[in-house]
Amino acid sequence: MENQDINEENINNQEEINPQTETTTEENVTETPTAEELLAVEKDRYIRLYAEFENYKKRTSKEKIEFFTYANQEMMVSMLGVLDDFERALKEIAKNGNEADLQGVELIYNKFKNKLTEKGLKIMEVRAGDNFNVDYHEAITQIPSPSEELKGKIVDVIETGYTLGDKVIRFAKVVTGN
Repeated sequence: MENQDINEENINNQEEINPQTETTTEENVTETPTAEELLAVEKDRYIRLYAEFENYKKRTSKEKIEFFTYANQEMMVSMLGVLDDFERALKEIAKNGNEADLQGVELIYNKFKNKLTEKGLKIMEVRAGDNFNVDYHEAITQIPSPSEELKGKIVDVIETGYTLGDKVIRFAKVVTGN
């Protein structure tokens, strides 16, 4: 009799457990995604990964182009001092020297300047009377403007400015009027 009571209790307990497992399996069945949903999720992941890879390729190619464009920037900056010395020498030889010396130095200067220009160096065209722009000019000092139209504008250019590609590698040093 005791065994029968225990068996009946076990059967009753199993019946109570079975309805709960049936409901959970029904919930699990409805929550499992269909093949179309899985395909859509994987397609979305693929498209995002592909777009990310394309962005990576574009970014690295852009960085490579910038690297080659500005790789010789340090060398160019160091050569600007030599270019300035040539310009000063030309002025002095024009004042005191003979014509043959001047032509020889001008020939070397032009050849040197052309080689730097071939590599992307550009001279900033700055003249007295131009507007002062902090993106391209460095104001060394301010003086009282000789005329009313030169107020806030460039009065004199002390040192030539240079760009390499689109990047300023040396600002033009100028005197402004106030």
